[in-house]
Amino acid sequence: MTSGTSSPEAEKARIEAEVHRLVTARDKKYTNFIEYNSYKLIYRRYAGLFFTIAVDITDNELSYLETVHLFVELLDSFFSNVCELDIVFNFNKVYSILDEFMLAGEIEETSKREILDRVKLLEKME
Repeated sequence: MTSGTSSPEAEKARIEAEVHRLVTARDKKYTNFIEYNSYKLIYRRYAGLFFTIAVDITDNELSYLETVHLFVELLDSFFSNVCELDIVFNFNKVYSILDEFMLAGEIEETSKREILDRVKLLEKME
């Protein structure tokens, strides 16, 4: 690389590492919202899993906190009590659930039953 420039992959890895460090090291007595550059990080911890979403600084924190919670409920319903291994070994299914839930960063559907029914239908088509 030329002086001072980094590849997009290196920049992505740097941001991921920085966000991970900020979220996992944060004391539980603080809120689940962190201002980061021109974004707001909203995270929630479930057992040993952290779910984090970056949104516009002006977006409503509580609505996105509920969005994270609904996503975890979807994963729990699909995997029958989701754990890290479910996500690692079934990441395509996780993305499929996310695709049915959100589209272009916006909530597409909020009904757990509708989302899970669509995911199961897609599984049958494979």
